[in-house]
Amino acid sequence: MVSFQIPLGMQSSTLLETSCGYLLQELQMIWDEVGEDQYEREKVLLDLEQECLEVYRRKVDSANTSRARLHQELADSEAEFTHLLLSLGERSLPTRPEKMAGTLKEQLDSITPALRDMQLRKAERVKQFKSVQGQIQKISAEIAGHSEYEGLPSTVKVNENDLSLKKLEEYQAELQRLQNEKSDRLRTVEKYISAIHNLSATLGMDSSMIITKVHPSLNELCGMSKNISDGILAKLNTTVEYLQEEKQKRIERLHQLGKALKNVWNLMDTPYEDRQLFSHVMELSLLSPAEVNDSGRLTLHIIEQAEAEVERLDQLKASKMKELFLKKQIELEDICHKTHMEIPSRSEMHNIMNLINSGEIDHADLLMSMDEQIAKAKEEASSRKVIMEKVEKWVIARDEERWLEEYNMDENRYSVTRGAHKNLKRAEKARVIVNKIPALVDLLIAKTKSWEEERRKVFLYDEVPLLAMLEEYNLLRQEKEEEKQRQREKKKVQAQVVVEQENLFTTRPTTSFRRLSNRSINGGFINATPVNRRPSLGIQQLESNSICSATQGISLIKERKKAEGRNTRSRHGLSHPMEETVSVVSTFPGPLSP
Repeated sequence: MVSFQIPLGMQSSTLLETSCGYLLQELQMIWDEVGEDQYEREKVLLDLEQECLEVYRRKVDSANTSRARLHQELADSEAEFTHLLLSLGERSLPTRPEKMAGTLKEQLDSITPALRDMQLRKAERVKQFKSVQGQIQKISAEIAGHSEYEGLPSTVKVNENDLSLKKLEEYQAELQRLQNEKSDRLRTVEKYISAIHNLSATLGMDSSMIITKVHPSLNELCGMSKNISDGILAKLNTTVEYLQEEKQKRIERLHQLGKALKNVWNLMDTPYEDRQLFSHVMELSLLSPAEVNDSGRLTLHIIEQAEAEVERLDQLKASKMKELFLKKQIELEDICHKTHMEIPSRSEMHNIMNLINSGEIDHADLLMSMDEQIAKAKEEASSRKVIMEKVEKWVIARDEERWLEEYNMDENRYSVTRGAHKNLKRAEKARVIVNKIPALVDLLIAKTKSWEEERRKVFLYDEVPLLAMLEEYNLLRQEKEEEKQRQREKKKVQAQVVVEQENLFTTRPTTSFRRLSNRSINGGFINATPVNRRPSLGIQQLESNSICSATQGISLIKERKKAEGRNTRSRHGLSHPMEETVSVVSTFPGPLSP
C-alpha cells in the first residue's frame, strides 16, 4: 500500500489522499466482507497501480506535446518576425522585445503583438507594391501598344522576399519615368494631331479620316485611350511629313503657276480686273511655306483653277508670241541692217517659229533670248559707231571719186553748157575729198584693228571683213597709181610718135592724117582694155558701180595730152580738127601704124 502513497509536493495530494484512501478503505472492507484472498487483492491493486501510471503517462505526454507545440509556435513566430524584418528591409522594430523571459506562453504572448504589427505592415507594403507594379504594367502596355481590350493579364506578382522601401522607391522611380514618358508621348501625339488638323485644313482634306486611318484610338469620338506606341508615333510622323511635303509641292506648284500667270499677264497686257481673280495665287509668291496656314489656302480646286487659267492663256499667248517674235526679229534685223552687221539666218528663225507652233520652246525664255540679242546688237552697234561714221565718209568719198573719174572721162566737161560751172565746182571739191581718202583709210584700218583686238572678233561690213575691203581698196589704188605711171610713160612715147607723124602731115595732109587717125583710134580702143580684172566682193558690195582703174588712168592722160596738144598746135599752126584728132589719139595707148 506504500506504493499508492502520493507525493506531498503535488498541489492535489490532499485531495488524492482523501479520495483514494477512502476508496481503498471501502475496497478493503468489501474484500474483508467477501473474504477475498490475498493474491486477488494484490492483483487488483497492481492493476490499479498500472492504470494510474498510464493515466499519468498520458498526461505527461500530453504536457510534453503542448510544450513542444509552444516551443514551435514561439520559434515560428520569431522566424516569421525575423523574415518580415528582412523582407521589409528593417533591422529592428521598436515594439519587438529584445530579451524574452518567463514561461513559453508569456514569451509567445509578448512576441505576438509585434508579429501581428509586422504582418499588417507587410500587407500594406504588398498593397503598395501591387499598386505601383500594376501602374507600371499598365503604362508599359500602353507604350508597347497593347490596348486594354486585348485581354492582357491583370494579376501582379509581388516578390514578397524583397519588400524594402529601397525596392519600392525603385519601382516608384520607374513608374515616374514611365509616367513622364507617357506624358511626353501624349504631348507628341497631340502635337502631331494638331499638325494634321492644321495641314489638312490648309490643304482642304478630312483630318478625321486621316487620323482614324492612322489608328482609331486617336479619334476623340471613339472614346478609347490613345495609343502612344512607337509604331503609332512613327505613323503620325510619316503622316505629318507627307502632308508637309504635299503642302510644299502645292506651294511650289502655285508659285510656278503664279510666275507663269504674271509672265503671261505682262506679255498680253491683261487688265487689272482679270488679274484680281487670281490675286490669292500671286500673294503666295510673297509668303514662305511656314506663313501659309490659312484654311483652304492650298486646295486642289485652287490649283486646278490656276492650271486651267494658265492653259487658257498659253493658247492665247502662242498666237501673240508669233507677233512679238516677228516684231523683235524685225527690230534685230533693222539694227543689223542699219549698222551693216551680220543678220541672223532665215533658216534659224524659221526653226524657232516651228518650235513656237509646236509649243516645244519656252516663250519667256525665247523673248528673253531675243531681248538679249537685241541688247547685244545695240551694244555692238554702239561700239561700231565711230568706225561706221568713218566708213560712211569713206563710202561718200568713194562716190565722189567715182563721179570725178566719170567727170574726167567726159570730153565736153569744159564746154559752155548749162550746169557746167556747177560740175566744175563739184570736181574741185571732189578732188579735195579724194585726196583725203588715203589718210581716212589708214585711220579706219587702225581703228578696226583696235576694235577687233578688244572684241576678239572680226569686224564685218555686210558680212564681209572690213579690213579685207580696206586692204583690197589700197591694193586697187596702188595698182591704179602704177597704171597711171605706165600711162605717163606711154604718153611720152606717143608724144614723140605724134611729133614724127606731124612732120609727115605737111607733105600728105589729108590722106595720111585720115589713115593715121583711123589706125590710131582703132589701135587705141583695141588696147584700152581694163588692166585690173581682179574680183572683189567687198568693193562690189560697198559701191553699186565698180571703178575702172584703166578708165581713170585714161582720163588723166587725156587731160594732160590735151594740154600738150594745144602747145603743139601753137607751134606748128595746125587746124582745129587736127587738134581734136591728136587729142583723141594721145588718150588711148596702143601701137601706131607708120
